[in-house]
Amino acid sequence: MQDQLKQQQEYNQEIKQSISQCEQLNPQFEDQLKVKDQQLLQQKHQAQTKIQQQCLQSSPELIQNSFTYQFIEESSIKEQDNCQAIAINSDCSIVIVGCYEKIKVFQLKQDVLKEIQVLNEHQSIVNTLQFMKKSKQFMSGSYDKQIIIWSLNENNKWDCQQKLNGHNGWILCLLLNINEDLIITGSEDNTIKFWMKQNHQWLCSQTITDHNNYVVGLSLNQKQNQLISCACDEQILIIEQSQQDCKWSVVQKIKVETTGCRICFINENQFIFQLYCVEHLHFYEFNDINKQYTKTKDIAMKSGGDYQFFPIKFIEPQCLIVIKTSNYVNFIRKIGNYEFKIEQSIQFGNFDLFGCVSDDGQLLITWDEESKEIQIRKYNQI
Repeated sequence: MQDQLKQQQEYNQEIKQSISQCEQLNPQFEDQLKVKDQQLLQQKHQAQTKIQQQCLQSSPELIQNSFTYQFIEESSIKEQDNCQAIAINSDCSIVIVGCYEKIKVFQLKQDVLKEIQVLNEHQSIVNTLQFMKKSKQFMSGSYDKQIIIWSLNENNKWDCQQKLNGHNGWILCLLLNINEDLIITGSEDNTIKFWMKQNHQWLCSQTITDHNNYVVGLSLNQKQNQLISCACDEQILIIEQSQQDCKWSVVQKIKVETTGCRICFINENQFIFQLYCVEHLHFYEFNDINKQYTKTKDIAMKSGGDYQFFPIKFIEPQCLIVIKTSNYVNFIRKIGNYEFKIEQSIQFGNFDLFGCVSDDGQLLITWDEESKEIQIRKYNQI
């Protein structure tokens, strides 16, 4: 083990020496140095992976137990309308479902869903929903170009508190920062908008216009100062927040081979990216040498037709990535920094499949076109 650690330190020292040489050499050698840096980075990854595997072999308790998501058939509810968005609140007591332009609110108790309210403010299909954790509120986005903030009133009914207007196209993705004072939205109008909370009202504070097509995926890092986005324009944007004026700006554009579908940070300097109809996921890592994100690994996955809805979810305590590919919901265990294991793939009838996983990873709730059912599956450790 000590030899492996020493080897990794030597690789790191070589990388530092490469940087020093780069500063002294003529620009014509930059390409060769980039290749050298990539080789050293790959060697570093291999050394770290070997160390992680040795640690797992010597300490079996570090290996997570196997699991399966068990279908609770008696909990299923028939729903004829397409349900393109589902969200579960933090204590798994309330489930909201976008059924075309309606939002149906369900109470969840002992694996039984009971409809308690129907919300009708949206004028078109609801395709993104997210609960807030610090307040009794949730957000919805729709093809009607609006984001609505909903609040629970004193009679335990949900009311429309505010409508956010500013996008000129469908709302395709949204997220909320940890402090719950910033909403970020992506739209069919090719823009990303930042909405800040001021005096109990949400106001648009900034717009990013660097994408050239629909924005379909967003994710914030753990420090909440870096945003990644994917769109139908064959590029990923890396967007950072300035410490001086808190403004967001694009610091890197990554060209990719085809249209993006889903994207998600899995730690402070790594993210995964899914392309449409491509049989692998891309794994990106921040390169300390050139201060850029680069693709370092591909993860083989089943593929086929797909929709961008049903965002990737990373459940940190279990090191579990939940990702939809075509008509599959996949559960991938992240082992160390560079190893991944597919624990389970649940197959559905077709790719008209939408859903979400609870924050604690205990519940998977889905709707699919073939069954036309809202279905519940529960985490079961084997």
